[in-house]
Amino acid sequence: MKINLIDLTNKIEQQDYLEDLETIKYAEISKSKTKIKTLASKMVKELGAAIRHDSLGHIALEVTGQRPVTFAIENNIINLPYSDYKKIANFFDENTKQPLNVYFETESDYLNASGFRIDQLATDKELIENEDEVSERLADAVMAKLHQVREYQKNETPVKSKTVSNKKVSTSKG
Repeated sequence: MKINLIDLTNKIEQQDYLEDLETIKYAEISKSKTKIKTLASKMVKELGAAIRHDSLGHIALEVTGQRPVTFAIENNIINLPYSDYKKIANFFDENTKQPLNVYFETESDYLNASGFRIDQLATDKELIENEDEVSERLADAVMAKLHQVREYQKNETPVKSKTVSNKKVSTSKG
């Protein structure tokens, strides 16, 4: 599927896209790659249905618990979440049709300094042609991000800035 910037921004502004959110407790998936594979497969199938109907989609999985994290897949023309859709105009001509890709988003205070990461998972075409492979990639990505969230150490102490001494330095030319 290809879409121009005008149609893309209109669809996002009007929330004219398939949207789904599932919430699960961290304890239900912490040690179960099988459960993660099942959830990843469901997310990919839902986005696949949107793509087959020439639609956009935002499919999210919210993991609650001590270190909450939200995973989402979206199809877009650039690696920006729908929430930042107004920035897309900086990168594309509004009338030129662009191909859609599938992006995997991770959001958590325990992920990195920004609390957000987005990566390309596949093209729309790849997702349609091989849902199983894309589901496997998504499951692996979710597992990796869960591990990263689990291991993340926030910088608890403020960073001290280095002060430069007020000593005068003289230079002589000789």
